[in-house]
Amino acid sequence: MRTARTSEEGSALKILLLGATGATGRHVLELALKSGDHVTALARRPEALAALKGRAAVIAGDATSPDDVARAMEGQDAVIAALGRRQSLRAEALFTRAAEAVVRAADRTGVTRLVWMSSFGVGDTIRDASLVQRILYRTLLSDLYRNKEASERIIRESGLDWTIVYPTALTDGPATGNYRAAERIRMKGYPRISRADVADFLLRAARDAAWIRRHAVITG
Repeated sequence: MRTARTSEEGSALKILLLGATGATGRHVLELALKSGDHVTALARRPEALAALKGRAAVIAGDATSPDDVARAMEGQDAVIAALGRRQSLRAEALFTRAAEAVVRAADRTGVTRLVWMSSFGVGDTIRDASLVQRILYRTLLSDLYRNKEASERIIRESGLDWTIVYPTALTDGPATGNYRAAERIRMKGYPRISRADVADFLLRAARDAAWIRRHAVITG
């Protein structure tokens, strides 16, 4: 695999975006294009991104297919995964299957840089959760979180230059630029962060070698 390229070697990155049609992925897509990055979106429903014609490359495919991911990953500098299950509380193995597909595609293409969006409360991050957060994570969100944790084991055990990002509860509010990012943040109550601010951090992390093979908890 080749060494991940950061913004120090050029202002624009070639980014493969997984989850571009999702609520957070759309923010990542628009912000990356505004920043001058070259974006390729892999989407099961490419027609949902028809308005991007001429601004981004849209490839029809599935983020859980190693062949589809490899086809879209070729020649990229970084992969940003903003996958989600929308309103569903069942993972249906989405995250583990996507993680396996990304790792296998990276082996084929030599692309090493991966920024993977997870959720606060997954894995060891639950140790810093508030009581109300713990109750939610261990009940309604338990199936999703188990699959996300399993997907992260796949990523951490790979040879990729990964960053795993753990946002707290997501809102559709505007970008504020006023959020915290650290490996550990002790929570009180039920803190939130806007999807627009999450998108900002995902793109910053893709450029910043300081976050390679580290995780980041982010919250407003």
